[in-house]
Amino acid sequence: MGYQLGTRSKQKLSGVHPDMVAVVSRAIELSEQDFSVLEGIRHINRQRELVKTGKSTTMNSRHLTGHAVDLVPYPVSWDWEYFYPIVDAMKAAAEELDIEITCGADWKNFPDGPHFELSWDSYPT
Repeated sequence: MGYQLGTRSKQKLSGVHPDMVAVVSRAIELSEQDFSVLEGIRHINRQRELVKTGKSTTMNSRHLTGHAVDLVPYPVSWDWEYFYPIVDAMKAAAEELDIEITCGADWKNFPDGPHFELSWDSYPT
C-alpha cells in the first residue's frame, strides 16, 4: 500500500465532482492495487463512439456530467483479478467519507470493472 495518484491521473480528475475526487484520492491510499484514472469527464462525441462500438450502452453516461470515473490497475491489465482490490478500496473510501457510489463491477447486465459513479439517488445531476 502507500500508493498515490500520478500527475496524469490528477489531470484526468479535472472537472470531476469533488466528492468523486475525494473518494478516488482516499481509495488510492487504501488500495492494495496501484491504479490510474483512465477517464473522468467525457465529451459527448466520445460517448457516441463508445455506444456505437458497444463499449457503453447509454448516452446518459455519468461521465458526461463529471459524476463518474474509470480506473485501471497499474500497470494496466484488463484481467478482472486486478480490479477487485480497486473496487474494495473505492467502497471502503466511499463508506469512510459517507459518499454513496455505484461500482460498475457490481452490474449484472453490463459488468464494467473500471467504472465508478456517484449514486443517482444522492447526486441526481
